[in-house]
Amino acid sequence: MADKNPSDPQPKSPAEHVVDIAAKEHWKKGNSFFEESKFNEAMMEYNEALKIDEKYADAYFNRALTERVTNDFDAAKRDLEMVLSLQPKSADAPLLIGDIAESANDLIGARYWYEKSLANNPDYSEAKNRLEHIDSLIHVDSGIGGKGTGSQQMEMSKPEQKEVIQEGQIKSVAFFKSDVKFTDVIGLEKIKRYLADNVVLAIKKPDLFKKYGKKLGVGLLLYGPPGTGKTYIVRAVAGEAGANVIIARVNQIVDMYTGNTEKNLHAIFEQARKNTPCVIFFDELDALGVKRGGDEPGGGNSSALRLAVNQFLVEMSGVEANPEGIYVIGATNNPWDIDPALKRSGRFGDSVYLKPPDYKARRDLFKYYTRNKPVGRLDFGRLARATMGYSPADIERIADKAAMLPLLHEYEHNTSREYTMKDVLSILKDKDFSGSSLDEWYSMVKKDVITKTETQMVDGKKQEIVKEGKLDPQEKILYKAMVNDIKKNTNSLRIRIKKMIRWFALNLF
Repeated sequence: MADKNPSDPQPKSPAEHVVDIAAKEHWKKGNSFFEESKFNEAMMEYNEALKIDEKYADAYFNRALTERVTNDFDAAKRDLEMVLSLQPKSADAPLLIGDIAESANDLIGARYWYEKSLANNPDYSEAKNRLEHIDSLIHVDSGIGGKGTGSQQMEMSKPEQKEVIQEGQIKSVAFFKSDVKFTDVIGLEKIKRYLADNVVLAIKKPDLFKKYGKKLGVGLLLYGPPGTGKTYIVRAVAGEAGANVIIARVNQIVDMYTGNTEKNLHAIFEQARKNTPCVIFFDELDALGVKRGGDEPGGGNSSALRLAVNQFLVEMSGVEANPEGIYVIGATNNPWDIDPALKRSGRFGDSVYLKPPDYKARRDLFKYYTRNKPVGRLDFGRLARATMGYSPADIERIADKAAMLPLLHEYEHNTSREYTMKDVLSILKDKDFSGSSLDEWYSMVKKDVITKTETQMVDGKKQEIVKEGKLDPQEKILYKAMVNDIKKNTNSLRIRIKKMIRWFALNLF
């Protein structure tokens, strides 16, 4: 559909119908509900607007948009036909009809309506892009050209259409049984206890949760720096619960072509419903559930992204209404970038912070990742100090790289030797070794979350300019622990101390 926010009225010419003031108030209320993903309430307001003013084209359009988001395609098409009867030169209405047709794999009908949108506004870039995409999917010969009426095109019989599987659609959704258990997750004892009580038990004993009026199904948000084990702990949840797990990678879901992202999302939830009990894990949730209305290029203002977020909300609402056997978990490194509607209670209302490992956890991680190797003497405490500020993923990478040294020795000399402290230290001291992935991440993310005051020269005078971070007041409270860790790990004194402890561990003791 077009890059149109429901809160933005369509341009009006002087000769157009004058909208009743009361109807416009209902229209505005409906737009507010739409932006909050409260689609039922939005529909009620648009209905009230149209009761007062039955010629209110914008109300028909925004009601159609709401119907499109909630997959009521027939109702959406009826409302869009009303828009065209009131505003024959509208470019948005035929574009949205084309979008609906394309979502139903009616590529010929979609082409007709995109052409009509472009005819009404030859400069409409989105209509041009949609038309080019359709032409890349179907071969249009002289017998199929989209020259008939709209109804003829939309109702064209199946044999006259070419069967096309659109690029970007998920062909199948993979799920598996996890063999990971909580005993495989190092540290995070409080979090494992929370997950055992609130997720594993809900999956294994749904009747017990129902008895005490506890919600099932959705949803939990895991957040924290990269490499802190979010995916691994979800696999442990599924393993403990004996549930199937679907790892939904955002790069497999989000697609540039209209409708594909929504179809991919729907396919994931459908697969989960067919294979209960099932945990659906959405990694990098911020890339999918990005805040709508953002100013970043390609961000929340994109109509395609807005539709994707709304489809996600619809699917989550479906699980909320009928949750038995499905649990949805999301993960992100940047929780402040997620659409607030996804974080409300019943969607991802509960959140858990996975912080980087402390000294004891780093020591235990080295023990865990070297447990199946022919290990000699390793000073795990020294290794834990040498990796202060490292993530579990960093430590796994170090242990794995170090194993290559005795492996290559055995290959070259045909004699085995033990995996030793010297091997691990040589990896850590290697000038080509990148070190902690978290050092760079903390530095990069600092500007997003921390308010700072800068001194600038304006007309020869010093002025203090306050630059706010992305977090609103509520998020500053909600993510306080993570914000404090970001501040701590970007503090210049803390950085010097961390480097000194690492150096001593590597070179002295």
